[in-house]
Amino acid sequence: MFQILLGSLLLSVTHALIPNHWFPLAAVSKTENWSRGETAAVTAITGFLHTLSTIIIGIIIGFAGFKLGDEIELVSGLYAPVILILLGAYFIIKNIRSKSHTHCHINPEEIKQASKKSKRAIITALGTMMFFSPCVEIEAYYFTAGQSGWQGIAVLSVVYLIVTVMAMVVIVELSRKSIDILNRKLHFLEHYEKLITGIILIILGVLSFFMHH
Repeated sequence: MFQILLGSLLLSVTHALIPNHWFPLAAVSKTENWSRGETAAVTAITGFLHTLSTIIIGIIIGFAGFKLGDEIELVSGLYAPVILILLGAYFIIKNIRSKSHTHCHINPEEIKQASKKSKRAIITALGTMMFFSPCVEIEAYYFTAGQSGWQGIAVLSVVYLIVTVMAMVVIVELSRKSIDILNRKLHFLEHYEKLITGIILIILGVLSFFMHH
């Protein structure tokens, strides 16, 4: 369970820091002159919708891992760690081969169009785009979390939800005054997000393997 908690924290923080999760929110807040409370509320709503869709898919994947773990002992001891390691290697290779970063949950152009409308239209646009852009990298970890049963799935879901939403709210608030500076400092995460995620998955896969042997 400690491994599940550690992995959940690492993956959640990594994804929450990626500029495409919070930069458009901060930019819209600044453009629309939203108050601190309005910005925090909109960020929390969009962050919740984003994590909700990821969790829904993740629970299905976690349940599959749970059922297989019950029936096949090799799943928890060998197959699950190997899957994590292979997925980690896949993300690393994809990051190396990719010439551009594509982890964009919120399309800035669509936000510009929405900003010409009402506040409700802006929130709807933000929420819709985030809901239909679940984090695939987190989904992969649900299979391993499922090996610990519903408790593991619940820990991953709760940690991912709380950490992602809270981190997004904090970063958006911090970036409102120094949006360009903070974006430049964290922009490298957009380019190396899959590389960082891949390394984390490999480490978790290795830990999972040795913890079962």
